[in-house]
Amino acid sequence: MIRWLHPGEPFPPLTEAATDPNGLLAAGGDLSAARLTDAYRRGIFPWFSPDQPILWWSPDPRMVLIPAELNITRSLNKVLRNSDYEVRADSAFSEVIAACAEPRATQNGTWISAEMIDAYSELHAGGVAHSIETWIDGELAGGLYGVALGRMFYGESMFTRTSNASKIALVHLVRQLERWQFGMIDCQMYTSHLASLGAREIPRTAFMRNLQELVNYSHLPGRWNLDRDLID
Repeated sequence: MIRWLHPGEPFPPLTEAATDPNGLLAAGGDLSAARLTDAYRRGIFPWFSPDQPILWWSPDPRMVLIPAELNITRSLNKVLRNSDYEVRADSAFSEVIAACAEPRATQNGTWISAEMIDAYSELHAGGVAHSIETWIDGELAGGLYGVALGRMFYGESMFTRTSNASKIALVHLVRQLERWQFGMIDCQMYTSHLASLGAREIPRTAFMRNLQELVNYSHLPGRWNLDRDLID
């Protein structure tokens, strides 16, 4: 039986998360900034379709990317060094999340509903959610957004309109987070794309052990600015 969250009710312990579907912990509640921040601190994230109630997840194992383990292929390294692009942070959050919400060719609909966009836009206004953007010829070509607490980053979604544009944004993000001594990037669930970039699955117990340390570092407030020398 999945727990239904009433207003103000805390999340159940992660030991109550289902194994099928993997990680489903609770339903209901709301998407307020306070609820979302509490969820991320506990290793929980929302993921649901527009026709469903809010669903909260904490899968086991958990897909993560350790910044120092980023894998850059020879072809991607060539793109990073030779392409004419600019990478910015937090200059177009609303455009990035709207682009991430656009249906993909292989999907029917999107899980990033208007309700989710409003919720993460509020987190962005509070300096908790951030976007990393690749710009080519003055146009937004790709990017990603996620949530930062302490020295922990939670990746939410990415999009690309030009080949490699989202990868360019990700590499710059990871390099910057490594410089800021962030310890882990939450990728939530396994994909072969993330695995090719160096992400791997770890047990939820290990994820939570690392998370509980990382989220308690001081927070980097406000809009982010990326260093200009992130690519060697």
